[in-house]
This record gives sequence, C-alpha cells and structure tokens, in this order.
Amino acid sequence: MSQAPAPVKTAITPTRTDDYPEWYQQVIKAADLAENSPVRGCMVIKPWGYALWENMQRALDRRFKDTGHVNAYFPLFIPLSFLEKEAAHVEGFAKECAVVTHSRLVVGPNGKLIPASPLEEPLIVRPTSETIIGEMYAKWVESYRDLPILINQWANVVRWEMRTRLFLRTAEFLWQEGHTAHATEAEAMEETRKMLGVYADFAENHLAIPVIQGEKTAGERFPGAVNTYCIEAMMQDRKALQAGTSHFLGQNFSKASGIKFLDKDGKQEFAWTTSWGVSTRLIGGVIMAHGDDDGLMLPPKLAPTHVVILPVMHKEETRAKVLEYCQKLRAELRACRYEEQPLEVELDTRDLRGGDKVWQWVKKGVPLIVEVGPRDMDKDCVFWGRRDKGPKNRTATPRSEFVASVAAILADIQTSMLERARAFRTENTKQLDTKEDIYAYFTPKDANKPEIHGGFALAHWSGDSSVEDQLAKDLKVTIRCIPLESNEFPVEPGTCPFTGKPSARRVVLGKSY
Repeated sequence: MSQAPAPVKTAITPTRTDDYPEWYQQVIKAADLAENSPVRGCMVIKPWGYALWENMQRALDRRFKDTGHVNAYFPLFIPLSFLEKEAAHVEGFAKECAVVTHSRLVVGPNGKLIPASPLEEPLIVRPTSETIIGEMYAKWVESYRDLPILINQWANVVRWEMRTRLFLRTAEFLWQEGHTAHATEAEAMEETRKMLGVYADFAENHLAIPVIQGEKTAGERFPGAVNTYCIEAMMQDRKALQAGTSHFLGQNFSKASGIKFLDKDGKQEFAWTTSWGVSTRLIGGVIMAHGDDDGLMLPPKLAPTHVVILPVMHKEETRAKVLEYCQKLRAELRACRYEEQPLEVELDTRDLRGGDKVWQWVKKGVPLIVEVGPRDMDKDCVFWGRRDKGPKNRTATPRSEFVASVAAILADIQTSMLERARAFRTENTKQLDTKEDIYAYFTPKDANKPEIHGGFALAHWSGDSSVEDQLAKDLKVTIRCIPLESNEFPVEPGTCPFTGKPSARRVVLGKSY
C-alpha cells in the first residue's frame, strides 16, 4: 500500500488555500512590513514596508511631473462648514469623519487630562481635500490665464473605519491626491482619463499587476463626482481590489467653493475640476497579487533590494577571503544598472545560521538571493535563485556571467510576474449570461468556511440600481466597473439576465475588499 506524499512545508502558515485572510496577515508579519499600533485601526509601517511606499512615491511622482503636475501641501484640518458646502460630499463622508472639537487640555478633578477649550467651529481631520483645496483655488483663479491648475499632494488622511485590515483599510493611511482645475469640460475630462491611464500603466508596468480600466456605476461614484473611473485588480483569492480612482467632478465643487474665472470673451464661468488618488492600499495589492506560501514576492521595479548576497562563513580560516570576495561581488553588481538606476544590493553579514538568513529574505520577497561559500569562491561561481521560481530552484553560475546577465534576469522576473498574474485573471474571469450561473459562480460550496471561489464575471446589466442592491444583499457582489472599450472588453449589446431589459454592454461583477 503506497503512502500519501508528505505535505509540502511552507514558510507561511496557514497557506493561501487553508485561510487566505490569515495568510495575508502572516505574510505582513513575516516580511516585517507593518503592525497594528496602540491607536485603534491605525498601523505602524515598518522600514521594509515604508521602503515599498517610497519606491511607489518615486515612480508615481515622476509620472505626475512628466504630465505637467506639481506638488503642494494643504492643511490636515478642514472647517466643518467647508465640508457642508457640497451636499453629496458631506453625506458620503459623514460617517467616516474624525472631528476635533477642543484645542486645550487641563488637569481635571481626578487628576486626568480633559478637553477644556471648545473650538468656535469643529475641524474635520482630512478624509480627502476637495473642499479646502477648492477654497484656495477660488482665491487663486480670476482669469482663464490662471488655468489649468495641476497640483498633487502627498499626505495622510483619516477615515474612521470600523473594521480594519493592515494596508487595505485603516483609519489613517498614506496617499497622494491630485486636484486640478480647468477652463473647459473637455479639458477636465481629458485629465481624468489621462490620470486613469497613468495609474493603469504604473500598476501593470511597475507593480506587475494587470488591471481593468472602467467607470463606476452611479451608486459607486465618489461623493459629489459626475463620473468616477477606476482600475480594478484581481487578487489570488479571486476578489477585486480597487487600486486607484480618477474623478471628473464637473462644476459641482467649483460652484460650492466659488472657483470662478473670466473666459476669453470676458464672461464669468465656473471651473471644471478633477481629483484622483492611490494609497498605501497598493502595498496590500502587491502582497495579495504576487505573494505565495513562502511569503512576499516583489516585482524588481518595486523591490527596495534587488539582490541580497549571503556569505557562507562556517570556518574562521576562510571567513576573511569569502567576505572580501562578496564585497567585490557587491561592488560589481552595484555598478550594473536596472531600469536606468544602479542595482540595490545588500550584503548580509549578520551572525545568523545560513538557512535562517535565506528564509528571512525569501519571506521579504527579494528578487534574487545569492550565496557564496569557499567552494563557490574557489570556482569563481555564485549560487543563486530567483524568488519567483521557488526556494529550491537554485543554480551555480560563473560570477562574471551572473554579473553580466543580472539586469536581464530582473527584467525577466518583472515580465514573468505580470504574465502570471494576467494568466490567473484570465483563468478566473467568466462570461456568464444567466442569473442562475452568476449565483452559482459566486456561491461557496461551504457557507460556514467559504473556500476560494468565483472571480470576475462579465455579465450584461440594464442599469437598474435595484440589481446592484440585490447582488450585494444575496452574494456580497458588486459591479466593479463598466470596462472602457478595448480589444479585451469590446462593446457588445445584449440582455440583462436580472431584468430582461436591453443592456448596452457587459460589466465586471466581483466580490471585493
């Protein structure tokens, strides 16, 4: 009688299949990315996690400046009256606002500090900055010559979330928010779509995450927007992650804030405005799109370290020579360039067991791990492996050959990760035409402990908002977006399986974060 194969040991427990939400938390812990803070719902982003955000900032900031935008900074506090100016806006954010009501603390009768000096007007801790930025733009704009204004700010925001999860949904998070004002509707719409394209390019070509560009339904729009566009990504549990948004605000906020200008004919007009943003949620997206049961896996364009060198120094008599060899190797690798930048190379000389070091870097997701011991040095070779190929897939290569090919290897890892993620999305995207098939697709076999199921469903929809309400109630499914026309998502009229009414095109259905 043959024995069942022994279970494969993994660095992360539980595995994705066993318990995906807990796997996600354990990857964050193992990679030392972040942890919960003493403040409920807020997180401490640790150095390795913050390095990912810094690299995202650099890549996005370059794209923003290449498209004519400049950076500025606006206050963290927003007067309550500003938020009240746009009715849909205040309604959309009211439940998430943190409010400052006092400005001074004094010692109370029981020796504890108590608020003592009420503010004349409560201040909202910035949930988003349309209203206060609009107030400033109204002061800056008088003529069409003052337009367009193309400003971005890197900041933190607070949305008082009740159920939080590191990176994906926290009470405070880091982001960028672009805010622009234009003389014409066409120019503002062009800006909205342009920035959506910038986000899609960044997600796919930098983070190796394929995304669907689309428009949100009326029920899913940003509060106060005329149109909201988004990029939607599929995570490995087949749920959707909204990875970025770009909003055409029309004249709603300019009328509320009084952003007026004289056009070329001397006629007074209201400006047309946009806003757009991505956040540290993208770090969660990278974890869930690429990580495996051994930990984080980083696309080389994002990785804070491209190559880590681990000297194998078991014997004292060879320690100095191995270390000298590794230092020369690090210098040679640092002289190489990847994506027009010097390689980031780490030489790990910590006094730890070699196996422990290897697994620490595997969990952190570094693209290339190189080991060098006395025998490798004698042969002028390096023993190395690609993070995307698994920890056991390692090989010995002459040092000069490895150095010469390292940039090409990194480029191949970047491409392979995008292709793998795109193949996963394609495999888990179904075109469904009946209500029964849609309900079956999104219903787990085990309701008590739902397995990974579903994915994206491309289905017709007549535009009836009651369908959205029913899907959310029955299946926790939403219309992720109405995809922009492309070869992958052509416009194809049909019939809505929920109402029997005509449908102009298919939409993307999915469960989401």
